[in-house]
Amino acid sequence: MKKTFLLVVFSLGLSGAVFAAGAKTYQITGTVVAASGSIVTVQKGTERFECDIDPATTKGSAEIKVGSPVTVTYVMSATKVDAAGAPGAKTEIPEASPSPTSSR
Repeated sequence: MKKTFLLVVFSLGLSGAVFAAGAKTYQITGTVVAASGSIVTVQKGTERFECDIDPATTKGSAEIKVGSPVTVTYVMSATKVDAAGAPGAKTEIPEASPSPTSSR
């Protein structure tokens, strides 16, 4: 079951576009606290991690049971990026001023 789950998440996280971009992979090992056909929630210590699962591209996600220990392999993927500054605006970093020296 663990192997199947890893394969499921690995396949989802490393889809062709994401893999081609060379995204870094991460892992979470914990206990399944909730699972549906499209989402799995894993608890590691006091933290909960929720991961989407694409049933169309993954096999065996229906076999994930609450209370089972699992290792989830995933990649981070941005769905939207908003720039903080105005378009085309440059941010200039001032050069450090030379430290004053005293002469005697």
